[in-house]
Amino acid sequence: MHDESRRIEERVQRLHDQRIKTAVYAATVPFEVGAWQAPGEPVPFEEAAAASYEPFAMGTPWGPPWGTTWFRMRGQVPAEWAGKRVEAVIDLGFTGDWPGNQAEALVHLTDGTPLKAVNPLNQYVAIANPAQGGESVDYLVEAASNPDILADNFSKTTPLGDKLTAGDKPLYTFRAADLAILDEEVWHLDLDVQVLRELMLELGEHDPRRHEIAHALDRAMDLLDLDDVSGSAAAVREALKPALSKPAHASAHTISGVGHAHIDSAWLWPIRETKRKTSRTFSNVTSLAEEYDDFIFACSQAQQYEWVRDNYPRVWARIQESVKNGQWAPVGGMWVESDGNLPGGEAVARQFVHGKRFFMDHFGIETKGVWLPDSFGYNAAYPQIAKLAGNEWFLTQKISWNQTNRFPHHTFWWEGIDGTRIFTHFPPVDTYNARFSGEEMSRAVRNYSEKGGASRSLAPFGWGDGGGGPTREIMERARRLADLEGSAKVVVEHPDEFFAKAREEYPDAPVWVGELYLELHRATYTSQARTKQGNRRSEHLLREAELWATTAALHAPGYSYPHEKLDRLWKTVLLHQFHDILPGSSIAWVHREAEAEYARVARELHALTAEAVAALGDGDTRVFNTSPYDRAEVVRTADGTPVFVEVPASGSAPLADTAPPQPVTVDALVLDNGLVRVEVAEDGTLSSVRDLRAGREVLAEPGNLLRLHTDLPNYWDAWDIDKHYKNRYTDLLDASSVTVVEQDPLIGAIRVERAFGKGSTITQTISVRAGSPRIDIETDIDWHETEKILKAAFPVDIRAPHSSAEIQFGHIQRPTHTNTSWESARFEVSGHRWVHLAEPGYGVAVINDSTYGHDVSRTVREDGGTTTTVRLSLVRAPRIPDPEADQGRHRFTYALLPGATIEDAVAEGYSLNLPLRVADAAGAPEPVVSTEGEGVTVEAVKLADDASGDVVVRLYESRGGRATGTLRTGFPLAGAQITDLLERPLEDAEITDGAVALTLRPFQILTLRLQRG
Repeated sequence: MHDESRRIEERVQRLHDQRIKTAVYAATVPFEVGAWQAPGEPVPFEEAAAASYEPFAMGTPWGPPWGTTWFRMRGQVPAEWAGKRVEAVIDLGFTGDWPGNQAEALVHLTDGTPLKAVNPLNQYVAIANPAQGGESVDYLVEAASNPDILADNFSKTTPLGDKLTAGDKPLYTFRAADLAILDEEVWHLDLDVQVLRELMLELGEHDPRRHEIAHALDRAMDLLDLDDVSGSAAAVREALKPALSKPAHASAHTISGVGHAHIDSAWLWPIRETKRKTSRTFSNVTSLAEEYDDFIFACSQAQQYEWVRDNYPRVWARIQESVKNGQWAPVGGMWVESDGNLPGGEAVARQFVHGKRFFMDHFGIETKGVWLPDSFGYNAAYPQIAKLAGNEWFLTQKISWNQTNRFPHHTFWWEGIDGTRIFTHFPPVDTYNARFSGEEMSRAVRNYSEKGGASRSLAPFGWGDGGGGPTREIMERARRLADLEGSAKVVVEHPDEFFAKAREEYPDAPVWVGELYLELHRATYTSQARTKQGNRRSEHLLREAELWATTAALHAPGYSYPHEKLDRLWKTVLLHQFHDILPGSSIAWVHREAEAEYARVARELHALTAEAVAALGDGDTRVFNTSPYDRAEVVRTADGTPVFVEVPASGSAPLADTAPPQPVTVDALVLDNGLVRVEVAEDGTLSSVRDLRAGREVLAEPGNLLRLHTDLPNYWDAWDIDKHYKNRYTDLLDASSVTVVEQDPLIGAIRVERAFGKGSTITQTISVRAGSPRIDIETDIDWHETEKILKAAFPVDIRAPHSSAEIQFGHIQRPTHTNTSWESARFEVSGHRWVHLAEPGYGVAVINDSTYGHDVSRTVREDGGTTTTVRLSLVRAPRIPDPEADQGRHRFTYALLPGATIEDAVAEGYSLNLPLRVADAAGAPEPVVSTEGEGVTVEAVKLADDASGDVVVRLYESRGGRATGTLRTGFPLAGAQITDLLERPLEDAEITDGAVALTLRPFQILTLRLQRG
C-alpha cells in the first residue's frame, strides 16, 4: 500500500478547520447593543441597570485597562428558528490563547440573575433548546477589560499592572454579539474529528491503529458535502462510528478526570477582580452541571466561596445545589491555596482550620485531601500538619516544572520531618488545565512513573484564572475517550474516589522523605520584601494578641475575648499567603494593597494587645514576653533608656533595673560584652567576631559582607534566580561612614553608611547588648537598583556537613556539598527565623526578622580549614510583572549568634521576632501555661474557637529529638484532651499533680484543649 499519511492528515486538518468548525453555528442575527462605561471601580448590578446606555456598534474599541463596561443586548429569536437550539454568542475581542488573562464578562438577566460568563474559549450563553421562535432576549453584560500583563511573553515591562499607571486607552475591539443556531450534528462531528485526529497523530507511525484511524477519516471526509456540511454531518459521523467504538486495551492507563478551574486569588489582577472571576467561572460550572449529569467539579479555596456567598448570592445558591447533587466537590480544605514554604507553622495550621470549618459549616462536608497544584515547593512539615487536620491525601503538579532533576514518582507516600506519611499524587499529565487533547493523553501515559506498579492517574480539566473552567467540549472529549482503542481511558470522578482506588491499587507505593523542593521559582523566597515582612510581622502580632487576650480573659473580670476580630484578622493574613501574593509574583496593584492591608492588620493587632494588657489591672509598668522562652535581655523604655530585665516565658515582669552579667565596652570600633568581641573594619564589614566563652574566632573571612549581584533570570523575572547570578557581582566595601553611635553599659552600637549603584543607600547599625552573644544588624535600605539581588554573607570557620534551617514546627537539614545534581540544584533555599551551622561541639546561627531566601556553601582553605558561608538574600529588583518591585525603603534586622545550639537558635528566633512589650498600668498575672522539658516549645495559646472558654495550646518538639516534660497552667485545671488542629478531641491527656504530662517524638505537633476549673 502506498503511504498517503501526509495527504490524509493535511486533508482532514483543512476540512475540519475551514469547513466543519465554521459550520457549527448554522445561522446568526445580531443583537442590538448599547454600552455604559462604569466610572472607576466595579458597580453593583442595580446601578448598572439604572444607567443610560448609548448605541454601540460592532468593531468599536472599548475597555480602558481595569475598566468595566456594561453592555445591554436585546434581540428576538426569529420565528423560523422554532425547534432549533439557540444560543447567544459573544466575542468581546478576545486575543491570544490565554483564556484567563484578558477580557471576561458575566451575562445577567434584567432582574439581576447571573446566567453565565463569556470567555475566549467559552463564548456562548444557552437561550432555548428547542426554541419556540419569537422569544425576546434581553441581557445586561458586565464586561471587564483586564489587560494582558504578559502579552510579550515575559520579555517587556509594562505599566498595566496598576490602575494608577495603566492609562485609559481602550484595549479591545468588540467583534460580535449574535443570536445563533447551534447545529448539534455539526458540533458533535467537530468533536469526533478532533478526538480521532489528535489520537492518530500521537500514535506511532508503525502502529496499525494510526493508519486505521487515518483511512477512516479519509473515507468519512468523502461523505462531507462542502456545499451542505449540516446536511451531510450525520452521514460523516456514522462513517466514523466504528473508529470511535473500538474499546481500549485491557491494560490501558486510566485517567480520572476532575473538573477544575485554577483561579489565582490574586496574580496578574487584583483581589477585587478575583471576586468577579470566581462568580463568572462558578456560573459557568453550575450551568455545565445542569447540562451534564456525569460532570464533577473540584474546587478549593474557602475564601473564594465566601466572596461568592457575600457578593453573588444567586450563584452561591446554585453552588449549594450542585454540592447536594454530588457534582460539586469542595476540596483542599484550606482558606486559600497558600504558598508552600513561607507561611509559618501556625499559619499553615490555621489555613486548614478556617478552610475545613467553612466547608463543614456551609456544606456539611469534611474535605479529605490537600489540593495545592500550583505552589512553588512544599515544606517537609506538611504531611503532619495535613494529617492532624484530618486529611488523607495530598495533590500537587508543580514539581513537574523542575529545572534540573525529574522527580521520580507520580504516586507515592510523602514522609515529613516527624515521620508522618501522607498518600500523594502528581498528575503525569503535567497540567492543572487539561482539556483531554490527544497530546495530553499521550503525555500522561508516557510520563507516568509508576508503570508496572499502578495504572491510574488524575487530570484536573478546565480553563483557569477566569478562563471559565470546564467546558461542554471538554466533557464531550471525556465521553469519547472513556473507552477508546489507542488511548488512555477517561473516567470523570471525585478526587476522593481516585485517591481511594489509587491507594488500594498501590499500597506499597515508594516513599519520598523531606521537602518537595521545586527546582525553579527560587526568587519567590525574596521578591517583594515588604510583602514578606508584612506577613512575618502579622503572624507574630497575631500570636501576641491571642496570648494576651487569653491572659486577660482568664484574669480580668469583664474582659471579652475578641473571637470575631481575631477570626477576621487571621483570614486577612491567610488570604495574603496565597501563592502569588506572599511569594512576590503579582502585579504592582496586588502588592501595593497587600502592604496597606498588613499595616491595617498591625494597627488593629497592636490595639487588641494593648486593650488586653490594659485590662489586666492597675500596677507598675511591666515588660511582657510573648516568646515561649525565658528571656534576660535589654529593653528600651518609652524614652529610649535601655534597661536589663528578666522575664519568664509567656509572662511578665516589672520594668526594673537588673544587673547584667557584664557591661558592654566600646573601644574605637570594637564592641565587647564579655561574651563576644566584635571588631568592625573601616570598610564596615565585621573583621572579627571572637566567641570569648569558647575562646575561638567565629569568622573565616570578613562577615556581613554585602554583595550586589546581577540578577536577570532566563524567563520568570519575579519568580526565578538562575545559577548564573553568582558569576557577576560587586562587593560593597566603600563605607562612607563608620561611627560609634551608642556607648552604654547595656548597649554598644556602630553605624555603617554606604551609597552605591543608582542612588541606593544602606545604613546598618551593628549592636551588642549586655548579657547576650547575639550581634544584631539593624538595616535600613533605600533601594533603587534594577535586575539586582543584594546578599549578606557570613563566612564562618566551621566544617558543617549540613545546614539546618527553621521551617514550620521544626527544621530541615540540607547538605552543604553538591555531590549530586539534586544538591547542586538547591543553590537557593528557604528558611524561616534562623539558619544554623555546626560541627561537633560548636555552632553558629544567623537569625532574621523578615527574610526567607538564603544560600549555604562550603570551601576548604589552603590551611586545611573549612569555611562554611551562609548568605541571606535581602532584596531583589525584578521588573516583570511589577516594574517597580522592591523599590524604595526597607527596614529589617538580622543577627549573628556565635556558639549557638539548635535550642539557642530556636529561642533567639522567637526573641528577635517577638520584641518585649513595655506596658503601663498592668497587673501581674501568672503565665497562662508554662512548660518544663528540653525541646518542648509552645507555638500558640488561645481560647477555643467554639467560645466554650477552654484554653487551646499548640506545642511541638523543636530540637529534632524526643522530649518529655510537663505543661502547667496559670489557672485551675479541670481536664485536658489531645485534639486535632480543629480542636476536636482525640484522646484524654495524662494529668499528674495538676500538670499535663508530655511525651513527644521528634518534631511532633501536639494540640491540647484545657478545661478550666
